[in-house]
Amino acid sequence: MSSHRKVKSALISVFNKDNLAPVIEYLATREVTLYSTGGTQNFIEELGFDVVPVEELTSYPSILGGRVKTLHPKIFGGILGRRSFENDLAEMQEFQIPEIDLVIVDLYPFTETLKGGGTHQEIIEKIDIGGISLIRAAAKNYSDVMIVSDRTQYAALLEILKNGDCGTDEADRQLFAAAAFRNSSAYDKAIGGYFASRTGYTGSQVIDVSEGQTLRYGENPHQKAHFSGDLNALFEQIQGKELSYNNLLDLDAAVRLIDEFDAHTPALAILKHNNACGVAVRPTLLQAWKDALSSDPVSAFGGVIIANQAIDVATATEINELFFEILLAPGYEAGALDILSAKKNRIILKRKPCELLTRSVRSVLNGYLVQDNDLVTDLAHHFQMVTERKPTEAQIADLVFANKICKHTKSNAIILAKDGMLLAGGTGQTSRVDALQQAIHKAKSFGFSLQDAVMASDAFFPFPDCVEIAGKEGINAIVQPGGSIKDQLSIDYCNQNNLAMVMTGNRHFKH
Repeated sequence: MSSHRKVKSALISVFNKDNLAPVIEYLATREVTLYSTGGTQNFIEELGFDVVPVEELTSYPSILGGRVKTLHPKIFGGILGRRSFENDLAEMQEFQIPEIDLVIVDLYPFTETLKGGGTHQEIIEKIDIGGISLIRAAAKNYSDVMIVSDRTQYAALLEILKNGDCGTDEADRQLFAAAAFRNSSAYDKAIGGYFASRTGYTGSQVIDVSEGQTLRYGENPHQKAHFSGDLNALFEQIQGKELSYNNLLDLDAAVRLIDEFDAHTPALAILKHNNACGVAVRPTLLQAWKDALSSDPVSAFGGVIIANQAIDVATATEINELFFEILLAPGYEAGALDILSAKKNRIILKRKPCELLTRSVRSVLNGYLVQDNDLVTDLAHHFQMVTERKPTEAQIADLVFANKICKHTKSNAIILAKDGMLLAGGTGQTSRVDALQQAIHKAKSFGFSLQDAVMASDAFFPFPDCVEIAGKEGINAIVQPGGSIKDQLSIDYCNQNNLAMVMTGNRHFKH
């Protein structure tokens, strides 16, 4: 059988009718039988051409509010029937199933509805069922059927039909089938991404680096980048430029850190390159801002600020004095935005209640690593008191506070804190001793005394060196996961020098 097939019948059912009229006009003038549904049927009739409603073919009306129109054996049999198979042709004749040679279908605008801020129910109703099934069926049977799955293909289709005397060649049909499967895959990926953003499920998610929201650039200007997800579900962007790759990384780190703290007590954090350079929990948000900023006012310049409570006018007035890139809060009191929005380049976001993903995916070598996110938060009742000296209630509160920050700091990590305030951190060091010395130097450079401060480590101490260095600086309470075969060395040093140490049993590496 020749690979060239005349188009004698066509099923046309599209959401968007732009540029469709010339195709319909050509098909009608070549006496092609046109089958259609609903709005497309009306469109063809308004153009003055005959059209067969699918209801006439199936003997079923459009039901369930339009959810079921084309899902019928007489439709799918006409598309999937193999013209070179005698049994297929015999069954099509027996059940009066007409051959359908051309299918023109586009899909409900799911992504457009999502980006437009549609309600959950509006978004659900834009999940196409019949259309996606028609596309896949026609693409599967490309040997006999031409599938047009995107309105950008209309001009090419028309040229093929005119050059082929209202017929198509198998090479063209296969090319259009490839585009159809790509379109259907991207459509399903968008739907999967939406449900993943609502549920946190990514177990079967396939990453396609060519799809998603195009970002200005990646980590550096010479790198391309995309984001696949639903930012509209997370934030309302009040002002500022489009979020970048690095902005999104910082926001992810900021949100996950601030969520460690009780929403009923004002907490504020300042981050730079995914690490906290200032964190404080205070009775008022204004005081939390002042103390978080004092942790490291140098690094805070150009940073990301996140609060767990609405920004009031007093706090906005103080924040306004700093050059920052992003401010994220659950709300802004009257007058606060007037102050903060004076500088238009600032990105100001209002956080919406939305569940975050509970699994993470990273590219490695020629594949991906997928893991559960670190959702363990070590609280006071998890602490194992391993030294003779026990921490006071105030120290326990500081140990919990410091450990939360340490969990979200790049390894090797050491955090020094006191009275619900970050004093300094040692981040991303290849040696835990280096991380501690970095933190000590930084704290002292900003005038902080380490007397009676606490220390948190993201992993155990294989030797008592860090404990010894910390103790000599006046730090007298330590939290670490434990688990070294030499834990007793650190415990012994603490006991000999009247230091308190607790263990959590949970390591918090962050690479």
